[in-house]
Amino acid sequence: MKNSVIKVEGMSCGHCKKSIESALLEKQGIESAEVTLAEKIVSVVYNEDIVKLSEIKEIIEDKGFEVYL
Repeated sequence: MKNSVIKVEGMSCGHCKKSIESALLEKQGIESAEVTLAEKIVSVVYNEDIVKLSEIKEIIEDKGFEVYL
């Protein structure tokens, strides 16, 4: 398992947090996802053999947020 911390702009509320976490947890290979609004980060634990960081970035961007890796 790999743990990545991703900088995300545009998150401002509980709905943003839930939207991102739910979308990520639907993806096979993602073990956990936690948004920290105050720090504008998403911490993701995932299996690199199943899901790539680029796919995680795309999931977040599809929800309307800007991702900085």
